[in-house]
Amino acid sequence: MPVQQKILVVDDDSNICELLRLYLEKEGYEVLLAFEGNAAVRICAEKKPALVLLDIMLPVFDGWQVCREIRKTSQVPIIMLTAKSEIFDKVLGLELGADDYVTKPFDTKEIVARVKAVLRRTEAAAQDLALGAKAQVAPPKEVCFEKLSVNLGNYELHVDGKRVDAPPKELELLFYLASNPNRVFTRNQLLDEVWGFDYYGDSRTIDVHVKRLREKLEGVSAQWSLQTVWSVGYKFAVGVLQPH
Repeated sequence: MPVQQKILVVDDDSNICELLRLYLEKEGYEVLLAFEGNAAVRICAEKKPALVLLDIMLPVFDGWQVCREIRKTSQVPIIMLTAKSEIFDKVLGLELGADDYVTKPFDTKEIVARVKAVLRRTEAAAQDLALGAKAQVAPPKEVCFEKLSVNLGNYELHVDGKRVDAPPKELELLFYLASNPNRVFTRNQLLDEVWGFDYYGDSRTIDVHVKRLREKLEGVSAQWSLQTVWSVGYKFAVGVLQPH
């Protein structure tokens, strides 16, 4: 029998936890429960779940803090659950390294679908990495321009000679754009290529990540820039900038 994947559900509402447990166990997952943030961080470190469903509105140690703590040691996929629909909450979750978000009240079947989608993307990425290592022919996952290095081999971003912290999806988005200089991509194309065709979020996700990248890259070099192509999307422009 295949090993059951573990899903950690973190919510202070026991009814929601039990409902999600019921549906996820029906799909063959092993479900771990945590009702507050400290327990969530501890269980995540000890049990190594395949994915975390994380409520934002937790007592004492909220979901944002939990996400920060988990990201210090793990890249486990995180789907944020929030009772708030404001874009600020979604933006902050994505900036902290969450992979997706769902607004309450939610449809349980949608949660299960998102769990499956995120796990498929994670497993596909791991398989690609394993195959590349086995064949030892995979090209280095690094793009370099003046004062810029984006390396997906070790998920590091260097700007003007200094290492800059950036969530995984920011790095992947910048790497993809910089690997295709001067090519314009629509938001939906970028969602397909970087997040995967079965991503359930909306195109504003791209805007959020581009905004954050610009804060890190603005004015670093006159030889390249991250540009908006109005009514279309974005591109990594090279060799087309005016000197300062």
